[in-house]
Amino acid sequence: MNILDIITDPNTRWILLGTMFLGLSSGVIGSFAYLRKQSLLGDTLAHAALPGICVAFMLTGVKSTSYFLIGAALAGLVAVFLISVLTRYSKIKQDAALGIVLSSFFGFGIVMLTQIQQSEYGNQSGLDTFLFGQTASMVMSDVYMMMTVSFILIFTCTVFFKEFKLLSFDPGFAKGMGLPVVFLDYFIMMLIVAAVVIGIQAVGVVLMASLLITPAVSARYWTERLHIMVILSGIFGMLSGVSGTLISTSVNDLPTGPLIVLSATVWFFFSMLFAPKRGVLSSVWRRVSTKKKYSLEQDRRKGSHSS
Repeated sequence: MNILDIITDPNTRWILLGTMFLGLSSGVIGSFAYLRKQSLLGDTLAHAALPGICVAFMLTGVKSTSYFLIGAALAGLVAVFLISVLTRYSKIKQDAALGIVLSSFFGFGIVMLTQIQQSEYGNQSGLDTFLFGQTASMVMSDVYMMMTVSFILIFTCTVFFKEFKLLSFDPGFAKGMGLPVVFLDYFIMMLIVAAVVIGIQAVGVVLMASLLITPAVSARYWTERLHIMVILSGIFGMLSGVSGTLISTSVNDLPTGPLIVLSATVWFFFSMLFAPKRGVLSSVWRRVSTKKKYSLEQDRRKGSHSS
């Protein structure tokens, strides 16, 4: 299938639009999670969604994307609550709390998934596709929902940009200004839960965290200014969604979700190598240039002393 066939195919065009919006919104909200040193939060919430999906199937007995995503959202909210309780009312630090919630929820989800697959309805459940995602199974209603939630996420981040900026860099100052820091903290977590929920079907619970964090890390190499970083992160996420979907569509039997994540990884290595100020090549060039200037200065001084 050539590129013209891909673009003119209605189903592919809708999926392409959905993954493009998914990458854009994930990159935008992922920037704030990365700057607040909560890179593991997206991973935790994505893995925490699995038991919610399993419980939704066990309660309803039907394969419904809407029920699965509701279950994933509720499980994500429970995970956010547990992380907050562990960090506020114990001596456990946030990274340890995230690790505990991630492993326990995912382990519980795998146990439930195995139990469902061994039941008489196991073969029809299709729950295993949520582990790594199955973009091809998306229907138009899924794409509409993905686009709507993505638009809400981007609009919310734009409206609350100043508050999120203060919370990311100086929460103490934000509290001193009278901002509801605790509420904003929960609010950002809720937005991340929403991004994870809409991305699970396309990328899967295992890989969704990469789509949240990798574009943000890539964008950080290119700028010191937050609003430019958020825009670049969204663009990197969007390009990853588009390129991963196009490669998957043009080559048979290649999964879309992992290809989207691999595309994001390519952008990360490109940024790490070629970013003008923070990139590896730029750093090496500055080091070599400084050594060369130092050597020339030393030779000039030796020449002046000998004369």
